[in-house]
Amino acid sequence: MPESMAHDAARLDHHAIAVVIPALNEALRIREVVVATLAECAQVIVIDDGSDDGTAQCIADLPVTVLRHARRMGKGASLRDGFAEALRRGARAVVTMDGDGQHWAGDIPRLLAAANRHPDHIVIGARLRRRSQQPLYRRLANAFADWGIAWGTGYQIADSQSGQRLYPAAVAALHEVPGEDFVFEAQILISAAQQLHTRCVSVPIESRYQCVHSDAQFRASHFKPVRDFSRITTHIVRGVLRRGGIAAVYRRIRANPPLIEDPSGEFARTALLPSQARSP
Repeated sequence: MPESMAHDAARLDHHAIAVVIPALNEALRIREVVVATLAECAQVIVIDDGSDDGTAQCIADLPVTVLRHARRMGKGASLRDGFAEALRRGARAVVTMDGDGQHWAGDIPRLLAAANRHPDHIVIGARLRRRSQQPLYRRLANAFADWGIAWGTGYQIADSQSGQRLYPAAVAALHEVPGEDFVFEAQILISAAQQLHTRCVSVPIESRYQCVHSDAQFRASHFKPVRDFSRITTHIVRGVLRRGGIAAVYRRIRANPPLIEDPSGEFARTALLPSQARSP
């Protein structure tokens, strides 16, 4: 096969991906999210994690696959099940989105474009645009998490906590990624870096939060900063101490700033470290 044809065959498009949407009590916005996602990708997999508000019934008439947990098992279990189903269906990459409406399905083509410009990278929809909508405590906590997760990956990431991501199939297929709930999303970045030498590239997206300037309604976040950041931090620190070589890891982190895919150049700069973060 000529090189140009092989390159074209390797490119990702909406036919080559599946979108996985973990959902726990998302009746408020799940139908809107799924309908918008179907406009971008025909393969949509929703994992109903033991919802008791009729989440699954809200999308029962839509052409999507719904996997239901009889009881709540956590976001990590939902993602594992969604990845397995996507790979079973032959997906070459898996896009993840939250079911609460904070992510725009219209950003999926931008994630795909970045994935084609940066093959074999995890692509993260980084909430860098309109950041004033994001509560200050979340911005500071996310900056701290970015720096903390860098100790596991060996490189810096812009918005490591975003749930809108594109995973290459090889990353989605990783077995025995430890950690449950939100720890899983941190650990899969670390496992991909350590086992596959996979890096992340961040694509700037808008932050969508309930605010005084908008009529949009969102359910209360399942992410609890104190509880979940404590779990993530403890998990990462244990791993760093087990591996050792702290000085070498620190040098590697400093030498590898975040990779941001932004043709406009607006965000082509190093993400702020916790000590540098300032309120607007």
